[in-house]
Parts: sequence; C-alpha cells; structure tokens
Amino acid sequence: MFEYYNYIKSLHLIFVITWFAGLFYIPRLFVYHIEAAQKPEPEKSILVSQLKLMTSRLWYIITWPSAILASIFAFWLLFIMPFWVEQDWMLVKLGFVVLLYAYHIKCHLIFRELQNDVIKWSSNQMRIWNEGSTIILFAVIFLVILRDALNWIYGVIGIILLSVILMMGIKLYKRIRSRNPKA
Repeated sequence: MFEYYNYIKSLHLIFVITWFAGLFYIPRLFVYHIEAAQKPEPEKSILVSQLKLMTSRLWYIITWPSAILASIFAFWLLFIMPFWVEQDWMLVKLGFVVLLYAYHIKCHLIFRELQNDVIKWSSNQMRIWNEGSTIILFAVIFLVILRDALNWIYGVIGIILLSVILMMGIKLYKRIRSRNPKA
C-alpha cells in the first residue's frame, strides 16, 4: 500500500485545494446575495435567482464533494502512516481540520438560510466571516510544512497578526466603498 502513498497524497492535496476554493468563494457569493436582496425589483429577483443557482452548484458540485474526498484520502494516508497520529503537529492539524469542518457546516447553514430567503447577516459581517477559512489555511500550511520546527508562540502570534491585518483590510475596503459605492 505504501507504493501508492504519493498518489494518495496528491489526490488529498488536490481535493483540499478545491475544498478551500469553494470555501473562499461561497461567502463571497453570500455577500453578493445579501446585497442583491437590497436592490429594487426586478433587479433583485433576477440577481437573487442567479446567485441561488450559482451557490447551489458551487456548494453541491465542488465544495461538499471536495471536503468528503479530501477527508477520505486523509484517512487513507493515516491508515498507511498511523504513527503520524502520535505526533503533536498532526494532532494540532486535526484540530484545525475539525475547526474547518465547523466552518464548513456553518457555511452550509448560511447557504440554506439564503436559499430560503432568510438573511441574518450583513454584507460586512459576511466579509469578515469570509476570512475564517483563510486563517485556517495559513495555520495548517505552516503547521504541516514546519512541523516540529514550529515555535508555537510565534505561530500563534503570526495567526493573530494575520487576523488583525485581514480585519484592517476589511475596514479599509469598507471605507473606500463608502466613498465610492461602485468599488
């Protein structure tokens, strides 16, 4: 089974990438949906209908299948290399994967609400929510690449700084957008 390790790892990475692509784009579509719902008719109906279709296709054709396939290949890798579960970096990575699934499921709940024309978030709140998957991605990539060389204190400080920078970027974008609504 070890001779297939690199193929399985490649497939795992491909589906992790497509999963994250879906998680990066779906909140963006949520932002557009929320903003479209505030437009006058007939523009509102046309846009909301199209955005529902786009989010449904993204969610069920790309994002969910990618999450499931990434997980299947991950479990397969752990079956081949069971000693990884004994390593601290892998346990922390698995913690981030649980967090990523929680993020994914919350996105699914938001998706269902929007499909039923229930809007509980502002577009600005959704922009902030959109950064959740980015923070998880940064944490996992650095963790997997650096493994035992990772200084946990610097890693935590780095994630906090990344979060602050992302929030500052969102505030700056909001300020620019308030001056120029077409931005």
